[in-house]
This record gives sequence, C-alpha cells and structure tokens, in this order.
Amino acid sequence: MARQWSEGHSTSILCIGASPGSDGLLASGSEGGEVTVWSQDGTIIGRLVLPGEEDSTSVVFSPAAPGHFYVSHGDKVSLLDPRNLKSPVEEFGGAAEEEINALALNETGSALAVADDSGAVRVLELPGGKVCRTLRRHTNICSSVAFRPHRPNNLLSAGLDMQVMLWGLQKTRPLWIVNLQDAADEEDSHQRHPGQLFNPPLVHCVSVASCGNILGCAAEDGRVHLMRIGSGSKLEQQGSVKAHSQGASQASFLRSLSHPYWLVTGGNDGQVTLWDLSRHPVVSPETKSKPQGGGRRGKIKAKRKVQDASKNPSEAGAERGEAEEEGRPTEEEEEQQQLPGPKLSISHGDKINWLCPAVLSGEPSVVVADQSSSLTIYPLTL
Repeated sequence: MARQWSEGHSTSILCIGASPGSDGLLASGSEGGEVTVWSQDGTIIGRLVLPGEEDSTSVVFSPAAPGHFYVSHGDKVSLLDPRNLKSPVEEFGGAAEEEINALALNETGSALAVADDSGAVRVLELPGGKVCRTLRRHTNICSSVAFRPHRPNNLLSAGLDMQVMLWGLQKTRPLWIVNLQDAADEEDSHQRHPGQLFNPPLVHCVSVASCGNILGCAAEDGRVHLMRIGSGSKLEQQGSVKAHSQGASQASFLRSLSHPYWLVTGGNDGQVTLWDLSRHPVVSPETKSKPQGGGRRGKIKAKRKVQDASKNPSEAGAERGEAEEEGRPTEEEEEQQQLPGPKLSISHGDKINWLCPAVLSGEPSVVVADQSSSLTIYPLTL
C-alpha cells in the first residue's frame, strides 16, 4: 500500500537520498533551495532553506561521517548535519562551472564527483573540498555520475550528448566512451517499422550494481541501456531493456533484495517498474547462447538475421510489412516476447523526478519524487 509523506516542502521535489547507516535517515531537496530530513516513518526531523535559494538538485549521504550529507545547489555544494540544520557545516563555493545536476561519493567517502551543465565533471577531495580533477569530454550537459563499487578510482559519467564514459581518476581522459545513439541505431535497424520514430537516447541517470561490473543508463528513448565491464575495466557487453513508453528518467540498482541485479526504474510515462536482470544476456552471458523457443526456431531466427543484415533497409522494411500483413509476428515482436517483463509495475500517474531505494522499517521500498511537493513510498513486495 502506497504512503505519502507531506508538508516537508512547498515546491516540487527534485532529489532524494538515503543514509546507509542504521539510523535510516532520508533527505530530500526541492526547488528554491529547500532541504528536508525525514525519519524512517516519514516524520520530519528538520528543514532548511539553503543560502541563495537555488534549486537543490542532488543529495548524497557520506559513508565516512554517519548522518552527514551533501547537497548541490547552483554551482555550490553544502555539507549538512541533520542534528543541526540551522546552517551548512561547510560550503564548497564554485564546486562546478555551471549548475550542478548530480553528485556521487565513492565508498570510502574520500572523493565527491560533481556533474554540471557545462558537461564537465569535477572531483573534490574530502574532507576539504579541494578540486583534484576536472574531467572534460562531454559535449552537452552531464546529467549523472556514479562511482564503481570496490573501485574508488573508477567513475562513470553520462549526459545529454548520449555518451557514457568510464574514467580512471589517475588520468583526465576516459578509459572508454560509448555513444548510445550508435547502439540504439543498431537495435532500431532490426526493429523500426516504416515511418516509426524513436526519441534520441539522451542519458538522464546512470547506476552501477553492487558488484561494480553492471551498469544501467535511463535514457530518453524509454530504454535502460545495460553494459557489462570486464577485467581491465574493458567494456565487454551492451544491451537494453525497453522499460518505458516515454523517456526513462531514473534507474537505480537495489541492494536489499535477493541478488544484486534488481533494478527499479521511473519514467515520464508515470510508471515505476522493478526488473530482475539476473538472466539478461548482458548480466548473464551464458543465457545469450541458449536458443529461445526450441532449437530449430532459434536456428531459423539466426539465419533470418544474417539474411536481413545483407539486405538494404528498403528490402528489410518491405519484408516486415509483409509479415504484418500476413499476421506473422515481426522480429521486434518476437524479441519482446522473449524478454521477461517487469516483476512489478506501478502506475504512479505523474512524471518521475527521482527514485530512491530504501529499507524502511525492514521493508524494501522505493521513495518517489514527482512534480508535486510530497513524497510517495511504495513497498517492493514481490
């Protein structure tokens, strides 16, 4: 049963963070620099309006200082203590070149990554907030950053230039770059019907599973693009899940369910969905080689793919049209039938601004921020 936490904000909530500590605090930020701290049962512990009243765009709790958390507002980052919310403990002015979109802390709490509208990513040393790296390669807004678990010097960034990058912080150039437009074009060449259009895969959010090797990117094309990182930090595999009928705005791996490959997503279609990716070919490569729907059917399908690849787009499109006229499933429909659907689908009804997985009173849950000034909590009961 969904619950609502209200009266903590007067404006639209833009971000949420959950403490990893036993106290289980949550913090939310909204337009106008509002910040609210909540207990596990939704009681308001404290509220603050940050100096300058610029939108609070991201909040992350420190693993090094229990209860303390960082909030971005404008081009600044403030360190807050829930026990005394009258003013920031510390403020890092000019932490970014332009407005900050996302923050990420590494597991040791020794580095804070800051992504901004200029496309730059700055890495701040903690404590102190000294800028130790400025990473420039995105050609548009950098919307999201995430450190790889178990690898505190590996950082992922993603942006509205449709690019995902893995950085080794010893250097200022990425270890690799993936352009999701190229990946989407390759998938769409097999799936697009004549006259059908797809939104470009602008990346809004990147999340890394607790193993550190699987990442998911929520994109404007409605997909969550998946990647597997292998030994030597090399990119081994790519794929996707068609998660939403409109842009996917949020994707977050959970650490509270049976294995590390549960992913919760939210989109502009107002849906919140929970996925078990443990048998997706990107996560579990051995499943890719198993024929779907019987050996002969798998061989026929593989043969047809090879044949289609040798045809020009107009011939392939004509054959898809013939399949539709004859009532046969198209290749896109066959592939969708073989992909498992979400384990849980919640019709939230409003565009999702932020999702935050949390264990509340022992129950795995997801906290949802939308265009309103209230938070909604859904139990992730399977």
